Amino acid sequence: MSEVTSKDVLERLKTVRGPDMTGNIVDLGMVSEVFISDGKAYFSITVRSDKAKDLEPLRLAAERVVKDMPGMKGAFAALTADKKAGAAPPRPQAAPAQGHAHPHPPRGAAPKQTIPGVKRMIAVASGKGGVGKSTTSVNIALGLQALEYKVGLLDADIYGPSVPRLLGISGRPQQIDGRLIKPMENYGLKAMSMGFLVDEEVAMIWRGPMIQSALLQMLREVAWGDLDVLVIDMPPGTGDVQLTLAQQAPLSGAIIVSTPQDLALLDARKAINMFKKVEVPLLGLIENMSHFICPNCGTSHDIFGHGGARAEAEKIGSPFLGEVPLALTIRETSDAGAPVVVSEPDGPHARVYREIAGRIAERLFGDEPLSRAAPAIVFE
Repeated sequence: MSEVTSKDVLERLKTVRGPDMTGNIVDLGMVSEVFISDGKAYFSITVRSDKAKDLEPLRLAAERVVKDMPGMKGAFAALTADKKAGAAPPRPQAAPAQGHAHPHPPRGAAPKQTIPGVKRMIAVASGKGGVGKSTTSVNIALGLQALEYKVGLLDADIYGPSVPRLLGISGRPQQIDGRLIKPMENYGLKAMSMGFLVDEEVAMIWRGPMIQSALLQMLREVAWGDLDVLVIDMPPGTGDVQLTLAQQAPLSGAIIVSTPQDLALLDARKAINMFKKVEVPLLGLIENMSHFICPNCGTSHDIFGHGGARAEAEKIGSPFLGEVPLALTIRETSDAGAPVVVSEPDGPHARVYREIAGRIAERLFGDEPLSRAAPAIVFE
C-alpha cells in the first residue's frame, strides 16, 4: 500500500460540503496546508468567527473522512476563526452614532471558555528562549503537586515541545468517545503536548492560525478531570500564539521566568507588558540560573549576574518568587525525564521549587481571588 500524501488528503476532503451545503471545503479555500506525520494528518479549517460554534460538526466530519482513508491512523483538524471564510461577507451596516461604539472592535476574538473541572490556570512565560522556562514549569507543577494540589501541565510550545522529554513520557494519547483526548501521565501529573502527537525529530512548519487553533483544541478538548491548577508552559516570546492564549484562556495569573542578565530582563519586560495589556495578573518573577555553586569548593559564582529579576520585581511592584541556581543536578535529572522535585525530593534544589510553588499557591488560593472577567482586546 502506497503512503498517503497531502494531495490524497485534500482530494478526500473535497467530499466534505461547505457550510451552506454548496461546494466543498477545499475548493472554497477553507483548508490549510496538510501536514502528515506518523500516519496522522494535521490541518485547519478556516470558518467565519460568528459561525465557528455551529460548524463543529463540519470539523468532525472532516476528521472522520480522513481517518477512514486506508493507511491513515488518525486526523487532527482545528477550526480557525475568520470573518469572511467559507461564506459571503456580512452586509455592510450603517455607521453607529458617534460615542456609541469603539472605532476599532476586536477582530475574530473568541470569548474565553472555562475548562470543565479546572479551577485555576496559570501561564509560565518568558520574553525569550533559553532561560529554562520549561524545566521551571515542570518542577513548579510537581512542586504544587507535592503540596497536595491536583495539577495538570499543558505544553503550549508547538515548535519546541519539551514536556515529553522532561517528564520521561513516550507513546501516543488515546481518544475518549472519539472526541476528547486522554492526557498522558507520569509522576501523577497529567500532561498534554504536541510532542505526544508528532515525532520528536519532525519539524513543525505550521502557519500562525493553525497553531493557535491547535493550541486551543489541546486546551479545551483534553479530558483534564478535576484540577486545582493547570500550568501552561508558554512558548517563548510575545507573538500571536502567546496573545491567543492570554486572550482566550481564562488565566488566573502569569509567572515570568528570566535569567539575571540585562538582555534576558529586557525581553522579560516585553512579556510582562503583554500580560498587563490583556489584564492577566502577574503572580511574580522567578530568577533562573541565578548563581552557580561550585561542587568542589562550595563557592557561589554569579555567571549571568545576580539579582536582576528581584530588582525588576521590586521596580514594577510584583512579588519575587525565588531564585533557582544553575545546577548540574537540575540539568541531568531534566534530561533523564526525572525532574529534581521527584527524583531528589529531599535535596536543596527540590526545596527551592517547592518554596516557589508555595508562594504561587498563596497567590492563587489566598483570600483575594485573582481570576477576572475577560478583557476586550482592541487592535489599533
